[in-house]
Amino acid sequence: MSFRFRELPIAIALLAIVVFFAIQEPAFLGARNLSMLATELSITATLAMGMLLILLPGHIDLSAGSGVGLLGGIASVLVFHHQLPAPAALGLGLLCGVLIWMAMGAFIVNERMPSFIVTLGALLIFKGLFWLVIDNATVPVAPGGQSNLYSLLTTYYLPQRFGWLLAISLVAALIFTTISARKRRLKNGFAVDSKEMAFLRLFITAQAIALFVLVTGQFRGIPLPSLILGGVTMIVYAVTQHTALGRHWYAIGGNTEAAFVSGVPMKRTVIAAYSGMGAIVAITGFMQTAYAGSSTTTVGDLMELDAVAACVIGGVSLRGGRGTVLGVLLGALIIACLLNGMTLMSVPPERKFIARGVVLILAVWMDMRLSRRA
Repeated sequence: MSFRFRELPIAIALLAIVVFFAIQEPAFLGARNLSMLATELSITATLAMGMLLILLPGHIDLSAGSGVGLLGGIASVLVFHHQLPAPAALGLGLLCGVLIWMAMGAFIVNERMPSFIVTLGALLIFKGLFWLVIDNATVPVAPGGQSNLYSLLTTYYLPQRFGWLLAISLVAALIFTTISARKRRLKNGFAVDSKEMAFLRLFITAQAIALFVLVTGQFRGIPLPSLILGGVTMIVYAVTQHTALGRHWYAIGGNTEAAFVSGVPMKRTVIAAYSGMGAIVAITGFMQTAYAGSSTTTVGDLMELDAVAACVIGGVSLRGGRGTVLGVLLGALIIACLLNGMTLMSVPPERKFIARGVVLILAVWMDMRLSRRA
């Protein structure tokens, strides 16, 4: 998951956005705001990781935002209305997410239905179910008692000293996996990057990790959502880059007919992508609901669009077959910085909607232009 130079234009755009907001609103680079930005980024990027799984084989999921609200609402009602222990409630919510999205994926591939239409219908169904689950009322997510674990999802911070230990362990793991992968490729006769290039990528990645620990340590420490995002990201990276399932996603998105002729299990592969998306939607729903402090009818609104925009900005093709975890992270960071910066500048909600729409259109336009040149 090291830095690649094809992500350089995205990084430059991100830097320009950060500089703009830092000049317009000095509090943007304050420790407290950066900590909040880390939490907001973690929620958006986690959902975007799930969207990556769907987009790689050439599908899309417009129901993710409504699913975030529904699954977060289910867990909230179980905890606060039925006094179920938070771990059990979160576990049931996660199971519901996997089963619902697995069924949706199976319906899409078995009936050969366009994922756009099915997930658009699911968006409305999930929104209606969500309102029924919470009975059109606000379900507060308050700390204390059995619900403490739920609220801790966005209120717990890992102390800086443990953050440094975690960072050192992560960098060591990256070095080990990079060296191991390099040796395997050389042994099998595949081309590898030069040692200097490999070192530069690891060095940039290590710097980014150290900077993150240093910045978050200026406030309270590393927010728990960032650790959750880190775990989800590592899993998605490992699956997409180092397993047959991940290679099958790329193959289906790149050329469906060629993948079928090559013996790729088409249905099972796509269903697996939707199942993974269901788990990630559930995790995002728990974090978003805890961050909002309550389960209300607006939780999850438009989050699927932010996830799609993050993926496309990060270089993921809407036609499938192209995309990286690092690109998605950079795209999500751009979206999070835009929303956070506009909030600090007290930009009216209607202008925020316009800005998000413009960003989404530009992202899709860029994707189409790149696809034509490819």
